[in-house]
Amino acid sequence: MTTPSRTEADALRAFSNSAVTRDGCAATLRNTNTDATWRRITLRLMPLLFLSFVFNYIDRINIGYAQLQMKPQLGFTDAIYGIGASMFYLGYLLFEIPSNLAMQRIGARKTLLRIMLLWGMTSAATMFIRTPMEFYVVRFLLGVFEAGFFPGVVLYLTFWYPPERRAKIVAMLMSAGVVAGIVAGPLSGSIIQNLDGLGGLRGWQWMYVLQGLPCCLLGILAYFYLSDRPEQAKWLGKEERELIGSQVGHAGLPSHAPVRGALHAAWRLPSLLIFAYLYFALCYGAYTMSFWLPAMIQGWKVSSIQAIGFYSVIPYSIGMLAMFWLAGRADARGGHRKNLAVCFAVAALGLAATNCTSGSFWMSMALVTIGMAGLIAALPLFWALATSMLPKEAAPVGIATITTVSGLAGALCPSAMGLIKTLTGSTAIGLYLVAALLVSAGVLTWRQHAFSVRA
Repeated sequence: MTTPSRTEADALRAFSNSAVTRDGCAATLRNTNTDATWRRITLRLMPLLFLSFVFNYIDRINIGYAQLQMKPQLGFTDAIYGIGASMFYLGYLLFEIPSNLAMQRIGARKTLLRIMLLWGMTSAATMFIRTPMEFYVVRFLLGVFEAGFFPGVVLYLTFWYPPERRAKIVAMLMSAGVVAGIVAGPLSGSIIQNLDGLGGLRGWQWMYVLQGLPCCLLGILAYFYLSDRPEQAKWLGKEERELIGSQVGHAGLPSHAPVRGALHAAWRLPSLLIFAYLYFALCYGAYTMSFWLPAMIQGWKVSSIQAIGFYSVIPYSIGMLAMFWLAGRADARGGHRKNLAVCFAVAALGLAATNCTSGSFWMSMALVTIGMAGLIAALPLFWALATSMLPKEAAPVGIATITTVSGLAGALCPSAMGLIKTLTGSTAIGLYLVAALLVSAGVLTWRQHAFSVRA
């Protein structure tokens, strides 16, 4: 064999280096195109879904501000208010899984149109209630009509994003709930206080009208603007649709898949019950703060409803910052499970310690903010972990089952806290119970080995 000359050797090295450079450039180009595709998807889907979820969450928690004026006007006790708040979740529980299964058959666009039209009109109709029974019925119907919105949107996102991109995108969706918490306080407080008496209506009635009817318009917009699945998105190129298909696949069941098979695929998973319990604990803590934070702030010697609304911005704002920071960190470094366990512990500590502040406003606010930060930051970590564990054929029923079982938190929490406050005149015992529940969830998360290795 002949030895190549110096010139030939230089040429070979140059060719080799150019090939490596070309391969590196090609890989960089592929990564750039991939990132650009998901940026395009995010810019298309998330603004509308984000805004819809903002109004969705406002319509859930605005009752916490309405009750400050509605209870004395209508003669409702804390127990009546708590039962009414819980009735929403009773309706939600009964119809959540059927709604998610229906979405598999009729698509996301029709599902969102149905849900948002009916919940918007029902929320606005709350202005007509006069008796406890009317209050209970309207709240129950609101839960029935809204059932399936959140699990449906989470399921919808699994059609578009692979598991390694979901924590950030779910964090973006969850941040809408936090933004709702930030907006709901000042907006609701201002409407209740400044529009009271206008046109013969009380401020809480105006609040329900002005925050309910926009949901109907968003539902109509979602029907004409969204695509049910990536393969139906004409705004994507062929190569982009193929990229999504290769990295995400065709999530969920085909429209003709039997319901019994979907139920069996989900309910035989050993981790499903664990996820349901963890989300139950997480939601119990979140609902406690959503429905009772205004009353807690009022108990810290703040009398103005508008001021209560503005003070409620603080915990939600800090919580949103914590959520984005921790979601990005977990996606980059892994460790969703351990970070989730830490969030449970932080939330439990903050809420329990709030009872030990002897009525100091800013100390109480600081501890409540720590507790809220733990709860809010846990949400995207939980859903990134849960959706990565659910196989495609089990995802629709699995997601709906988790949120349905967790809906028990919404059905139990407001009424239990209302009863405790009516009997004791304080939320202290209720907060200790919430903290104990969060501690148990944190221990279970930390010690649970049924989760995937990458968690």
